[in-house]
Amino acid sequence: MKILFIRHGDPDYDIDSLTEKGWREAKLLAERISQLDVKAFYVSPLGRAKDTASLTLSTMGRKAEELPWLREFHAPIPDFHTGELRIPWDQLPADWTAEPKYYDKTRWAETLPMLQGHVIEEAKRVWDGLDGILEQHGYVRRENYYEAVSPNEDTIVFFCHFGVTCVMLAHLLGVSPMILWHGCCAAPTSVTSLISEERREGVALFRMNAFGDTAHLYANGEEPAFAARFCETFGNTEQRHD
Repeated sequence: MKILFIRHGDPDYDIDSLTEKGWREAKLLAERISQLDVKAFYVSPLGRAKDTASLTLSTMGRKAEELPWLREFHAPIPDFHTGELRIPWDQLPADWTAEPKYYDKTRWAETLPMLQGHVIEEAKRVWDGLDGILEQHGYVRRENYYEAVSPNEDTIVFFCHFGVTCVMLAHLLGVSPMILWHGCCAAPTSVTSLISEERREGVALFRMNAFGDTAHLYANGEEPAFAARFCETFGNTEQRHD
């Protein structure tokens, strides 16, 4: 089975929709995804994800199931210095990298900021939701692998957000989401894909074969939006630092 996680287009967070550029990105994405044979679509309840999905769905004459747990991951934690709440994937490198637990696939949520933000509770809600969908498609979670009860080569698509995508990938790949949150970049409308591997009958794992793919943008001369990155060099005052 193939799983596609698609980030929403360039966002206008004030109105929870897309910028003009975001709509252009979503149109190019629709041209790409509409060429695929998709078994099922799922979408976050947030406007920017639903608007992104709308062009693909209208092009294909399809509908998506809206999943409350697929909204952007919401478990703010205290800033290491100010105490103000901020999302877990915007922590400064010198702060979070000093704590070995953040690199551990099971202990990453045991630090005081993560405990204060009740992050593991929110993560488990997402993981349970994802496993429920995969079970509907024939793959049942067994400890750290999936039992291929009804193995298939179907494609399912999730229209969602960067933060929650990394949480789902951490579950599927068995790694700390901190590594994905801070070490990977998914530009607006980028496609992250995984394919199941059943090397022994009934035992399946998912292998990621692309993260944050924006080929549909480059192929049409549309520069990917910067809305996934921080400044490339500290002296660049036109790119965001925090």
